[in-house]
Amino acid sequence: MDDSGATNANQFRLGFLIHDVSRLRRTVIDKSLKPLGITRSQWWVLSNLSRHTSHEMVQTELASVLDIGKVALGGLLDRLEAGGYIERKADPSDRRAKRIAMTRKGEEVLELMQERGADLNRETLCDISEAEIRAAEDIMYRMKRRLIEMDAHMRRNGNGA
Repeated sequence: MDDSGATNANQFRLGFLIHDVSRLRRTVIDKSLKPLGITRSQWWVLSNLSRHTSHEMVQTELASVLDIGKVALGGLLDRLEAGGYIERKADPSDRRAKRIAMTRKGEEVLELMQERGADLNRETLCDISEAEIRAAEDIMYRMKRRLIEMDAHMRRNGNGA
């Protein structure tokens, strides 16, 4: 309640909107990718692999970047490998480590997914001006940076995992 005795219903509105937009965006992306036979989680793996010039990463590094456990990543990689989108290779510098490399088929499906993603972004943002998009990006970036700082502070002070 505020000083007048009324509840502050809008106190968490921005957080709810961020969550809802993210959830709805994931739903639309999943439906758009379904005809390609690929999931958003698999797209996320391929996208992260594509950010490296060789289109490959050590599996533990990939798990860290994706912020998922080894078991969850293992299942994703199994499905991607069965579909011919990635291959697992021994790491030349560490026999215990596995490198995950995107195949040509993976690169081709990633290109199609990126095209669909660009189309979805254009449609989602069609009635929002460039200035509004830049302002929203700036605000979200600053919120993200602040949350990272808060998380690091909590970890240093024993308040987080």
